[in-house]
Amino acid sequence: MSNELIKYDPELNTIPLRKFTPIEMNLFFSIISRMRDKGDQTVRFSFEQLKDLSNYKPTANNRFEDDIQRTYEKLMGLHFGRRSKSGLNREMFVMFTKFRIVGEADSPYIDIEVYKDALPLLNNLDTWVRYALAEFRDLRSSYAKTAFRLLKGFRTTGYAFLSKEDFFELLDIPKSYWKKPGDVDRYVLKPIREELTPLFRGLTVRKKYGKGRGKPVIGYSFSWKPERKNSNDFSQGHFQDERQKLFNIQHNGELTEQEKWRAIDKVKGLPLGSTEKQTLAEQQIEHDKKIRDQARKEALAELQKGFKNNF
Repeated sequence: MSNELIKYDPELNTIPLRKFTPIEMNLFFSIISRMRDKGDQTVRFSFEQLKDLSNYKPTANNRFEDDIQRTYEKLMGLHFGRRSKSGLNREMFVMFTKFRIVGEADSPYIDIEVYKDALPLLNNLDTWVRYALAEFRDLRSSYAKTAFRLLKGFRTTGYAFLSKEDFFELLDIPKSYWKKPGDVDRYVLKPIREELTPLFRGLTVRKKYGKGRGKPVIGYSFSWKPERKNSNDFSQGHFQDERQKLFNIQHNGELTEQEKWRAIDKVKGLPLGSTEKQTLAEQQIEHDKKIRDQARKEALAELQKGFKNNF
């Protein structure tokens, strides 16, 4: 499913996915990828199909059903909607009216139907957000997943700004972080930079400071090389995709060496710390070689000096 695309109305990005785990996000957007342009018809997903789409790892069907049910229960707590340009006209509604899990069938499945008022979010789109399902689902952090979706809404401009209020709201950041910028840096911005740098060439993340005591952070800006309007999100094959991601990491001047090593580990699917360990080992080998070479040169110089003194 490397070339599965997600495409929906930008309004869907304004809904905070409160308390969604990365697994639940994968399940939800895997469903979204197949519900586009299906109107109000019931769409059936086999368990195996949805597991494949979402890259779901656990094998037990009981656990899968529990994860699907939790995803739906959280969706029921969200208020999807639309608003006019003036903001004076607003609608709110649930997204799905049917979410039936049938686990006792020979081939277990889920039947899903979009609520009629939610149809414009997925059908006959005039404007849209579009990205590759594989890129989204392979991100590990829920913060990185949400930031990825938001930035893809500005993919051809290469710039997005979020006020601090919107940033906390849309990424569902704990309120306890509000006055702890160190926690935002460590637990929110760090995984965003590490996981999105491979996907957005030249990604930079900047804080905007306000006036007043302590110059408080009032917003966050993101910039990167804009995508062409006619560019596609299809995979170019594992080797080429990985090569491009590693290029983006190595040529990003914003990441520290440690962040680059962690980003490479995530791209290659290695345990965190693997690239750092290998790089440091290679650096030690190179250092030792230089020491040996220098020692040889000094020993040779001493021999030559002694040889001349004897004559």
